[in-house]
Amino acid sequence: MPAIMAVKPDSARSNPDSTPQKRRLRSDTTAAQDSPISTPVKWKSPRTCTTSSPKTPISRVERDCSENITKSHKSPIKKLSDSLTPKQKWNPLDSEQMKAVKEAMHVSTAPPNIVCREGEQKRVLEFCQACVEQEKAGSLYVCGCPGTGKSLSMEKVKQLLFHWASEAGHQQPNVLTINCTSLAKTSDIFGKILGESQPRKKVNGATSPLQHLQNLYSQKPQPSGTKMMLIIADELDYLITKDRAVLHDLFMLTTFPFSRCILIGIANAIDLADRFLPKLQSLNCKPMVVTFRAYSKDQILKILHERLMDLPYTVFQPQALELCARKVAAASGDMRKALCVCRSAIEMVEAELRESSRNFSSSIVEKAFLEQQRATAPDVLEKQEIDVVRLDHMVVALSKTYKSPIVDTIQSLPQHQQILLCSAVKLFRGGKKDTTVGELNKFYMEICKSALIPPVGILELSSICRVLSDQGLLKLGQSREDKSKRVTLCVDEADISFALQGIRFFRNCLQ
Repeated sequence: MPAIMAVKPDSARSNPDSTPQKRRLRSDTTAAQDSPISTPVKWKSPRTCTTSSPKTPISRVERDCSENITKSHKSPIKKLSDSLTPKQKWNPLDSEQMKAVKEAMHVSTAPPNIVCREGEQKRVLEFCQACVEQEKAGSLYVCGCPGTGKSLSMEKVKQLLFHWASEAGHQQPNVLTINCTSLAKTSDIFGKILGESQPRKKVNGATSPLQHLQNLYSQKPQPSGTKMMLIIADELDYLITKDRAVLHDLFMLTTFPFSRCILIGIANAIDLADRFLPKLQSLNCKPMVVTFRAYSKDQILKILHERLMDLPYTVFQPQALELCARKVAAASGDMRKALCVCRSAIEMVEAELRESSRNFSSSIVEKAFLEQQRATAPDVLEKQEIDVVRLDHMVVALSKTYKSPIVDTIQSLPQHQQILLCSAVKLFRGGKKDTTVGELNKFYMEICKSALIPPVGILELSSICRVLSDQGLLKLGQSREDKSKRVTLCVDEADISFALQGIRFFRNCLQ
């Protein structure tokens, strides 16, 4: 047996094909991978890892190897999530951040993109392009409610027209933008038009600027190189006089044979052309009309998001913005009103923080506590959520903007009367127009039970209904029994929801 044991090592060294299998696997790794025959993978000792030593524990070696694999093979989903950095929190105590937020929501700040008015802008731009291409005068009337983006859209159209003219090889028109409220006299608008069309022209005292323009556009053709003139007259209804002569003469300038005027009048009245310019319709010179409708809830929300997009932090709760858009759209659709409400809510946050910091620093004990717990002060602010405009801030801002006697009345009611109104709102949501006091009492009892509030009896509930009826909130019918009296809700459900939105209990009841 000892002799046989000695022969095996010698034979292994003498045979060239009997190299150790570990070396053959290292040298033939590529061939083994290309081979269609799969060979079983042998277990590799932890000692062969480059980071290991004979004294290194196996668990540590496995951990190092797994870390290397994780670093070298990073998931693409992880890479994508690393590149998407969420917005940081807004710090209302930072004066620079507060200033940037107020400027973004100010009415005078022009947004980078004018959204939700692409269709109206396209119609006005196509009208101006046709006039420039044909070198033909024309008039257009832009109307719509206040705060619907008329003036902003005309500024955008002017930029698009300049870009189109340079790209198409046409001469860029001269532009005269006039706010008619700035005129000392309504007839001064003709002097401004004459000064833009002929800057060096001196007007004699015997001839008015209007007569010069009429002679200029009617007697002789303009030179071939003369530019068209785009006149944008904002607040056009200011030119309405008793005899309507100024407004009529302004639009008539576009009807002369050699006129170079492209007139765009902007006003709020939808039927201004029909009421004050009947002669133009008889002469077949009625201006083209483009109407700007009031903004809807979704459009107001989109415009608010567009203004807040460039800010690197979140300023409003989504529910607060949605409430603002919904209320403004239901009331008027005025975008300027929505911006004013948002700024008012921001100022409430600012005042609330100022008041809380003043109260916090008024006590010596609280000062000492602040010095000891300075590291936890940001946590307190985060728990109170004063780093964002909340829903309750927006409710107060809306109530200040849209002051309603009905809302004030509902907010000043006692608790049980407010609960009864909430019960009526929930009951009438099913399509009912009226109900009985007994059926209303069932909904009232359910709300009181859910909030652990002791309910009143049926006689007192009937008395509450009479009080609400005297205030015009409910209509109470006549019957021998209190339970059988018919009850009808006399105010809008939205007014009740808006009045009680700031109280969490009622907000949950009305959802």
